[in-house]
Formats: sequence, structure tokens, C-alpha cells
Amino acid sequence: MTAKTILERLQAIEERQLAPGESLLDAVAAARQPFVLRGLAASWGLVEQAGRGDQAVTDYLRRFAGDNPVRASMLPGKHQGRVFYNDDLGGMNFEQMETRLEEILDQLDALTGGEDDPTIYLGSTAIDYCLPGFSGKNAIDLEGVQATVRLWLGTRHRVAAHYDVLENIAVVGAGRRRFILLPPEQLANLYVGPIDFTPAGQPVSMVDFEQPDLQRFPRFEAALDEARGTVLEPGDAIYVPSMWWHHVEGLERINILVNHWWYPGPEYMAAPLDALMHAILAIRELPAPQRDAWKVFFDHYVFSATPERVAGHLPEDRRGILGPIDANAARRIRMMLRNKLNK
Repeated sequence: MTAKTILERLQAIEERQLAPGESLLDAVAAARQPFVLRGLAASWGLVEQAGRGDQAVTDYLRRFAGDNPVRASMLPGKHQGRVFYNDDLGGMNFEQMETRLEEILDQLDALTGGEDDPTIYLGSTAIDYCLPGFSGKNAIDLEGVQATVRLWLGTRHRVAAHYDVLENIAVVGAGRRRFILLPPEQLANLYVGPIDFTPAGQPVSMVDFEQPDLQRFPRFEAALDEARGTVLEPGDAIYVPSMWWHHVEGLERINILVNHWWYPGPEYMAAPLDALMHAILAIRELPAPQRDAWKVFFDHYVFSATPERVAGHLPEDRRGILGPIDANAARRIRMMLRNKLNK
């Protein structure tokens, strides 16, 4: 199977426009599915410069570039921009370096755009840290949530399919970005790599979407039946819901993405991946009858839980962690867990 075959099989991601008076967050709440908003950020200063060429883009970023150290990745041209593990999974195929944003911009200006150029990739860096003042000229309205705004800057590159716990509105500021999205239930068909040793913090699919090996990863064929795709131009935005897998490619010589992340639950909640790792430690190796019993417990106390169902028969002041969770209850639970894990 070739990359062209994959692209031909993708369903289109819904495209929509905000209705008069409709906020972006209202659209997100109503959707629960990915969607594209063409031209959402057409008025951004960066998008305007993108229409004038790569040099105009790097010059524009220099106006805001701070002197704070940043971490960037570089990989040889032979990897064709695939930011990934090395062949034996003992490490990564890229090197990380501490540098300054201006130095990265100088390196981007010096590249020819040829196939032998190295891939330069600055990922997930806080905008206000590396480009102070940028948000004043390049922002979307997300009133009502405290979004973390982060910069992704690089040459042509491919980031393996991964998920984020956070909700995400991603805006293309320059270049073009291809997104391939798959719903959370495709987990088993994506052949996910280690969850405790990852290229950038999140577990990734081991399938190369450019050259998928269906002998090694046969269930990926089924995943493609549910895959959706789009290519975004400067000023376009996409909503990527929490836990949706997304494979992302930068398609041009210089590509800039600005994403806006926010947590879909209360701030005091713990990280779900930590709970998964604890479950692997505590449950996965139990005999099958006990695992089956714990499935019932998790469904009752977590996935199908309502206060009345799990604790309605108890006095409100004696429900403990079965009662409503707030910041104080979350602190008590964390303390209990720390004490138990330290034994």
C-alpha cells in the first residue's frame, strides 16, 4: 500500500463556518467530532506574511523572537522528515539541541528546500515564552477557557499518529499541514509503541503512513476505513477532539502551526495515563477471573458511575471518595495514593 492509496481512501473532515453569534467553543461543544474552519485566522499578521513568501515569514517571527533557550530537533535528510524512533527502538532518529529561536530562523533561511536538507523541528513551545508579543497580533477567541498556546515550527516533516488528552484548536500560520485523524476506538488497529518511552511524550503508532507494512501491521487496513483527512492552508484551523489520533505532516519548506490546548475536565483531575500505568502494574497480570471481576468494578465505579448508583445508599458525610470530587477531595486521594505507592 502506498501513501497515494491511503490518501485516496480518506474520508473528508467536515468543513463548517461559525454561524452569526456562534462562538468557537459553542461549535466545539456541539460537534464532538473533528471539523475544519477555513480562513478562521485569515486576519493574522503571520498569515498575511505567509502570502509573501518564506523570507517574509521568518522576518516576521524575528520581530517577536525572545532570547530564551529553546529545544529543537534535527534529523538527517535520509529520514524524509519522519520524526521517529531509530531502527531498534533503542533511541530516536533525531538529535535534540538547545538553541535560540533566531538561530533556528537563520538555519531555515539557509536551507535550499532540496531532498538532502536536514529536518529542523521545533515542537510544542509556549508562544509567550519564545515569541513574546506575538499573540497580540495572532490570536483566536477562546473566551471561557484557559488555553495553552504553543508553536510548532519546522521544515517538511511527519509526526506519527498520536493522541492528546487536551482539546485542541490548531491554526496553520504558514506552509501547509496535512492531518489524518482516527477515532479513539481505532487504538488496537494502530499498533501503538511503548507508552513509557516515546518520541515526544505521547505514545505513537508504529505504522509508517507513507509506506505502511500490512504484513507486519495487518489491522491498519481496518483503521483506514475510519480515517479522515484534510490539508490546511495558512489561516485555516482544525478542531482535534481529545483522544483522537492524529498523524500530522508539514508539506512545505517552512511550516508553522499554532495550537490552542485546553483540558476538558477540572484542573484538579489527575492524568489518565498515570491511571492506565497503575492499572497495568496492579491488574494486568492477575488471573483471568480476577481481571474479569475488576472490569465490573471499573465499569461500576468509573465508566458508568453516577453518585446515586455508587453511593446513594450511604450517608452523604460517609461517602468518602465515592462522593463528588473537588479540589480538596482530589488532594486527599493523591495523598492516599502516594502513601500506598511508597509502601
